[in-house]
Amino acid sequence: MDAPLDDVFIDEISFPATDGYALTGTLFLPRGAKRNAVLINSATAVPRKIYKGFASYLAHRGCAVLTYDYRGIGDSRLPALVGYIKPKSLVGFKVSMSDWAAQDVTAAVRWMRERYHGLPLAYVGHSFGGQALGLIENNSEISRAAFVASQAATWRLMTSPEKYRVFAFMNFIGVPLVHAFGYAPGWVGIGEDLPKGVFLQWAEWVSSPRYLFDSKLPALENFARFKGELRALCFSDDPWATRPAVELLTSGFTAIKPEVLTVKPSDVGAKAIGHFGFFRPEHRDTLWRGVAEWIQGE
Repeated sequence: MDAPLDDVFIDEISFPATDGYALTGTLFLPRGAKRNAVLINSATAVPRKIYKGFASYLAHRGCAVLTYDYRGIGDSRLPALVGYIKPKSLVGFKVSMSDWAAQDVTAAVRWMRERYHGLPLAYVGHSFGGQALGLIENNSEISRAAFVASQAATWRLMTSPEKYRVFAFMNFIGVPLVHAFGYAPGWVGIGEDLPKGVFLQWAEWVSSPRYLFDSKLPALENFARFKGELRALCFSDDPWATRPAVELLTSGFTAIKPEVLTVKPSDVGAKAIGHFGFFRPEHRDTLWRGVAEWIQGE
């Protein structure tokens, strides 16, 4: 029988990215023996706090879990020099999505590997968090990766009419707005504010037939480095991470045979799941348990 989640110790931490930038994270630890280490990697424009429930659940099961914010997001955004608890403007803040992978995700993997070198290290990637696994040079440190609604997010593979809305928003509203403001304001409906370079690279990938695979990033060669086990979950009511989009992303991991599973809301007694619903606590005994058992090899 499961014990209550108050058996979990939670600590707010800071650790350096590969270039020394201070990233803020939260460490979730079991009060008993540690069996696994797990790194949870966020979706675009999503702060780490939405993963707290799932991270606590994993820690309760014996995992040492780290959630963190990419630079420019959440608590990894610099504070303003004046004002009260106000974040610094993102105007002039230089970072791209590929930088998030190379500098922030790479460092988070390294930090977890060094701190918990005696434990198998699992990687949970939500949306962009899964994409980043293929771009980091040290992904060979990961034994198992669980993707949640993580996809090659080209607009062409989204459902209709959402794909037309996304294409129009990114190109005819988002890009001009970013050039005008110097960053992407969250109030347009994207979540958190985004740095200019992140949004522009995201828009470029979304508009490309094969998403990031159409870019000329040297880091794409890192997809083939990953040789761990990979299970990718897609949800039938998610208009963005459709099964074809998930399969396109997982096809980049050429050294392995990824497993792609489609889940319908009715499979877990839910009315809807979508792109973010996995992390709702109502799925503790269904989706969360299934991923946790797979991560821990049960």
